[in-house]
Amino acid sequence: MVYKPPMFYDKEPTIEVENPPAAELETRVADALATNFGVDASDVTVVADGSEITLTGTVLDEQEIARATEVAACVQGVSQVRNFIRSGGFIH
Repeated sequence: MVYKPPMFYDKEPTIEVENPPAAELETRVADALATNFGVDASDVTVVADGSEITLTGTVLDEQEIARATEVAACVQGVSQVRNFIRSGGFIH
């Protein structure tokens, strides 16, 4: 068997990473929410579109919704926060 390096029309393949700044920003916002004591972010999803953050999911009450917006807005690189989090999603 002969080994041939991967080529595409005689050019080395390149790996392109889509939206690396967005993924990094999502991670930073998600980490900030996860480590903040005022928000149970276990059911919150963070999506970045450029420097705009969209939050979705469920938290315990309205105070956590407001706190999630505050926390996300304080992360460096965030220009706007769209918060679609709902409250009252937990049954004990």
